[in-house]
Amino acid sequence: MAKNLTRFILIALVLGIIVGLSLHFAIDDGSPASEATLAKIAEYLSIVTALFLRLIKMIIAPLVFSTLVAGIAHMGDTAALGRVAVRSISWFILASLVSLTLGLILVTTLQPGVGLGLPLPAATAASGVETAAFNLKDFITHLVPSSIVDAMANNDILPIVIFSLFFGIALTAVGEKGKPIVRGVESLVGVMLTVTNYVMRFAPFAVFTAVTSALAEKGPTIIATLGKFVGSFYLGLAILWVLLIGICFVIVGPRTRHLVRYIRDPVVLAFSTASSEAAYPRTLEALDRFGVPPRIASFVLPLGYSFNLDGSMMYMTFATIFIAQAYGIPLSLGQEITMLLVLMVTSKGMAGVPRASLVVIAAIMPMFKIPDNGLLLILAVDHFLDMGRSATNVVGNAVASSVVARWEGQLDPEEPAEIEPLHAPSHRPPPKPGSDHF
Repeated sequence: MAKNLTRFILIALVLGIIVGLSLHFAIDDGSPASEATLAKIAEYLSIVTALFLRLIKMIIAPLVFSTLVAGIAHMGDTAALGRVAVRSISWFILASLVSLTLGLILVTTLQPGVGLGLPLPAATAASGVETAAFNLKDFITHLVPSSIVDAMANNDILPIVIFSLFFGIALTAVGEKGKPIVRGVESLVGVMLTVTNYVMRFAPFAVFTAVTSALAEKGPTIIATLGKFVGSFYLGLAILWVLLIGICFVIVGPRTRHLVRYIRDPVVLAFSTASSEAAYPRTLEALDRFGVPPRIASFVLPLGYSFNLDGSMMYMTFATIFIAQAYGIPLSLGQEITMLLVLMVTSKGMAGVPRASLVVIAAIMPMFKIPDNGLLLILAVDHFLDMGRSATNVVGNAVASSVVARWEGQLDPEEPAEIEPLHAPSHRPPPKPGSDHF
C-alpha cells in the first residue's frame, strides 16, 4: 500500500502546484478584490487539510501511549529503560548542536539577508506570534501532567510520554498482575495501527488542497522575493540530511542506505503536509520493518518529537540571523554562539506549541536587540520552509531510532520495503519468548 500511497501523494503534490498556480494567474490582477477572492478559495481548500490534520491528531495520543507502554512492558527491566533513555538524550543533544551550528555557519557564510533592501515593518506592527513563551519553571512543570486526560486532549506529547513511562514501569513492577493490562495495551496498539491505515487513505487529498491553497493565495512571487533565503535554507537541509545519514552509516553500517527507502513515505507525507505529526504512525511502522525493535522505536520517537527536531533547530539560528542581516544589525561571534546555546535550551520546550519555531525565535530576538516584528519578513514563506523542516525532523528521528537500536545491539533483520497496510501481519517469524516485539 505504501508504494501506492507515496505515488498518490506525489501526484497530488504536482497537481496541487499546477492547480494552485493556475488559479493564482487566472484570478490575480493585483486588485484587492482578486486578493480577497484567492484568500477565500484558499480558506475553503484548507478545510480538507485541516480535517486530515485533525484526524492525525485524533490518533496521536492513544498511539503514543499504547506503543510506549507496550514497549516499556517488554523492555524487561528499568536498567534497560534507563540505558535507552540516556543514549537517546545523548544523541538528541549531539544532533541538536550539529543542526544549530550548521544553520549558524551557513547563514553567516551565505548572508541571504545582507542587502535585501526589504522595507522594515513599523515598530507597532504585530507579527501574530506569541513572544512570551519559555522559561525554565514553565518547561519543568509542563513535563508532568496535572491530568493525563487534559494532556491527551491537547496532544501534549511530552506529558503523555512522562505518564506512559510511569505507567509502563508500574506494569513491569507488578509482574503477573499486570499481564491482562499488557495484553489489552497490545490490542490497543493493533487497533490504533488499523485506524491509522484508514486515516492515511485521505493523505493525497490533504496534500493536494494544502499545496493548492498556499500557491493560489501567495503565488510564486513570494518565493522569488525571498529566493536566496529559501534556497540557502534548503541547501542547509540537504547538507544536514547528508550529515545525519552519514553519521548513521558510520554507526549502523551499510544497511543505512536502505533506511531512506523505508522512510520515503513518511518523509513525503511530512513534506507535503508541513506536519511532522502526520508522519508519526508511518515512521513507526517503517522503522519496525527496517529492523528497529518496537520497544526502542516507540520510546525514541515520542521523545524525538520533543527533543530532536533537527530541521526546526537549524531553522531557528538561520532565520534569527537572517532577520538581523535584513535589519543591518551586526552580531559578534560571541553573540552568535550565545544565541546557539540559548536556542539549544529554549527549543526543548517547543513540543505541542503551534508554530513553535517562530515562537522560540520571537522569544530570544529581544535578547540580541533584534526587533521581534522582523518575523513579518519571513512569515510569508514560513509555510514553504516548514515543509522542508518537517521532512527533516522525520529523517532525524528515524536516524536517532536506528542509531540507538544499534547501540543496544538489537537491530533485527529487515523486512521487504514494500509496506503492506498497517494491520497486515508481519513477515518476521514469531518472536521468541522474552523478545522485544509485541
